[in-house]
Amino acid sequence: MKIFVVIPAYNEARTLPDVVARACAHADHVIIVDDGSHDGTDTCLAEPLTNVTVLRHDTNRGKAAALWRGFQYALDAGACHIVTLDADGQHRPEDIPHLLTALCEQQEALIIGERRNKRYSAPRSRRFANAFADFWISLAAGERVHDSQSGFRVYPASLLKNLHFVDRRRKSFTFETELLVSASLQGYAVRYRPIESLYLKDARASHYRAVYDTTQIVLVVAGMLLNPRLMRPRLRRLLNGPARARERRRIAAQSRD
Repeated sequence: MKIFVVIPAYNEARTLPDVVARACAHADHVIIVDDGSHDGTDTCLAEPLTNVTVLRHDTNRGKAAALWRGFQYALDAGACHIVTLDADGQHRPEDIPHLLTALCEQQEALIIGERRNKRYSAPRSRRFANAFADFWISLAAGERVHDSQSGFRVYPASLLKNLHFVDRRRKSFTFETELLVSASLQGYAVRYRPIESLYLKDARASHYRAVYDTTQIVLVVAGMLLNPRLMRPRLRRLLNGPARARERRRIAAQSRD
């Protein structure tokens, strides 16, 4: 497997070098997409690294554009799976191998790092916003979705090469929501691996605006729910739900044995 890591970054010069150094130990290549930062994010690495590429936007275009540019670079370079994580230190690069273990169950799966451990440490408004988004996204995906707002994910290259139901012009966090729903409706398995919730005391304010961005996600999801093209794959997903649940239980039983 050829594993690439994509890290979108906006004014993350303080935390990015440490995150990148740790991520390099668990990937074939790390791609940083500096989304129009003005704090030296694009030059903060002490020395050039052979397995690190820095891409830069002259202006801030949003996380969706940063992710999409990183995806394109990784796909052109032959990545088979792409890991995404945040640059602010809220994701532990050391958890990358833990997420990749889910590929043993199914190679072509979307893996989500689910923030189960110490979830109580998250601000209450964020916990409510995430739960609210999970509910609506589950409706659109036709299956129960957990921690839909986690940016720590593993995407199979085949999904990103053949996107359906996704508006690549998105500029906000809704792009990741559409990727998740699209994967589910196309029949990709969604797997989860527990990770710790890290909310650092000296962390910068989150770019995620709980009310505004959650509202945007709900509006996008509502559009997907009303889209006639998505009703058939969603119904098929719902009808196949019991069979998928039995398969997950079988895999879990085998792993225990």
